[in-house]
Amino acid sequence: MQENYIPNNREKMLWWLSTAETELVKNAVVDRNRHAIIGMLMLSTWCFATLAWTYFFSTVVPELWKAALLGIFMGGIILCIDRALIKGIGIITRKIWLTLAFRALLAVTIGLFMAQPALLFLFQKEVKMQASLDNETRKNEKQKAIELRLKTERERLIKQRQEIRSELTVLYRDMTANQTAFIQETDGTGGSGKLGLKAIAMAKKERAEKAEKAYQIAVDRLSPVQEQIDSSLQAIEQKKQYELLRFDSLLNNGFITQIEALNHLIENNTAVAYRYYLLVALLLLIELMPVIAKLLLPTGTYQVYAKKIEEQEIAAIQST
Repeated sequence: MQENYIPNNREKMLWWLSTAETELVKNAVVDRNRHAIIGMLMLSTWCFATLAWTYFFSTVVPELWKAALLGIFMGGIILCIDRALIKGIGIITRKIWLTLAFRALLAVTIGLFMAQPALLFLFQKEVKMQASLDNETRKNEKQKAIELRLKTERERLIKQRQEIRSELTVLYRDMTANQTAFIQETDGTGGSGKLGLKAIAMAKKERAEKAEKAYQIAVDRLSPVQEQIDSSLQAIEQKKQYELLRFDSLLNNGFITQIEALNHLIENNTAVAYRYYLLVALLLLIELMPVIAKLLLPTGTYQVYAKKIEEQEIAAIQST
């Protein structure tokens, strides 16, 4: 024991990270190194959490400095949670196993979430490629949904336009047939075979004029309707293109989109899945290492000092 041991700033910082009381741990020679080890693990977890959160916010915040500030803030919160977990672990007894199980569950939850941004960073190129394919699939599905919604109206207009064209075609053919019959009757190439405007020719001329008049009336009546149908079909197409452009502007490479792309990569690629689970285990271990180290490292004289000081303070309070 060295009562007059003066720790340096690095040791003080590591002890603070490990939640050790400087005045007590500096007198516990063996425990100095133990708490320094826990402090270094806490520092590693803190840095990892800050970087992971910074990358997470960089997927939703365009300015890098804002993402960095938010990452530092969230990293600090993770540090506070980890320090609370470490501080709450004392001498292992049967009574605290439930508490330890809760702390372990909390640490696993944090670790699993923190692993996601890190994995997205490690598989960045593959994830972006898969996200592009996923967005293209979403765009195709959106287009099919729009076409299905507009299908009934579009088919009704197309059918109406075809009926109009069929009616005009029939009238036009009747008109041209009557005109041809009249011409052939007058020049003797068809019909009765007699030249001149005979009675038969006059009758055919009258029929040709009636057919032409009927065709012109139909054209005057149906042309505005046909133009309106064409305008409506064009409006439907413009509406479809507008909705597609609007949907396309909403497509992005945000955090959730990248997570979905990563899941698709895992489902479709065995090699990626194998390395994914290995990395999850490794990154989860990084988050859990301070808690694991606290549980694995034996309790030394520091714990005895801390317990003794606490008992003395309690006795002093109770005696007053």
